[in-house]
Amino acid sequence: MYVRSLYMTGDPAKVDGFAETVRTKGFEMLSPQPGFRGMGVFADRELGKLLVGSWWEDEASRQASDEALSSRRSEMMAPFAQTMTIDNWEAPVARRAEGLGPEACFRLVRMDVDPTDVDLLVDTFRDTSLPKAEKVPGLAGISLLVDRAHGRAAVGALYRDADALASSRGTIAAIRGESETKARATTRSLEEFAVVMATAVPHG
Repeated sequence: MYVRSLYMTGDPAKVDGFAETVRTKGFEMLSPQPGFRGMGVFADRELGKLLVGSWWEDEASRQASDEALSSRRSEMMAPFAQTMTIDNWEAPVARRAEGLGPEACFRLVRMDVDPTDVDLLVDTFRDTSLPKAEKVPGLAGISLLVDRAHGRAAVGALYRDADALASSRGTIAAIRGESETKARATTRSLEEFAVVMATAVPHG
């Protein structure tokens, strides 16, 4: 699986309205594209941040969709996005949740890793971190994304509600520290969002 992420900042007062636009019109724009496999929309209403992730069956589908939709996407984002960063990722490990309730929350951790250590990070996450994280109460889904060429990675984790998110922080911090030590990775940032939308499209 492959992912394209859009990270936007803008007026906090406009977050809810724009997030609804992305949830509806954005999904309608993406869903007919070949290889589309799902979408997540995550909001920080207090600071005015919006994170949008689209999932793709293969790298070619992700690239083709970007070429087909980039101008329409820019037009849609313009009313809100004062800044926007677009990143492309491979998703070697993905445990995606479906049917999340309205109280669901999301944590995003960005990491730096030497490009030669990306496979070590993937193996460490899959074999060590994931089994431990899946035992954390309230965890609903978790994925590891990597950018091999630039030595970057991100872990996104979905939780049933804000209480589960908050109570997980200490345990997950310990798991993250162990994983990063083994994989020689370093945390660059840690952010938490409310879940506006998280949906997966079945194959076929």
